Amino acid sequence: MVSEARALASIRHLKSGPNARATRHQYRVASVCRRPDAVGIPHLDNPSRIVAVIVCGPVLCKQISDRPIDEFVIDEQPISCPNVARGSERLCVTPSPLHTDANIDHLVAALSTIWSELSLRRAA
Repeated sequence: MVSEARALASIRHLKSGPNARATRHQYRVASVCRRPDAVGIPHLDNPSRIVAVIVCGPVLCKQISDRPIDEFVIDEQPISCPNVARGSERLCVTPSPLHTDANIDHLVAALSTIWSELSLRRAA
């Protein structure tokens, strides 16, 4: 009975409005969406909690996704055909509420380095 009361209290709390974790998560996602713009890393502008970095090429997408985990200790997932149309391949980055500004700076710097090394087109 006590655990049921606790569960109901938790549900009431969550329904009462945005909690600190959700607010921080939204802030982190917005930050990850904003910072690549500064260095020209192309990404989709969408309301999702997943940030899609546009790569446009299945081999290139896989090649890029393999590099950060090996060299930069960053994990993002390559999304290729048949999940997305050919030519719109992307990397999916999912920030969490626990990521710091330093983590996000590290991600953006790693992507910028890769974009430069591979002479990829940057967003305007």
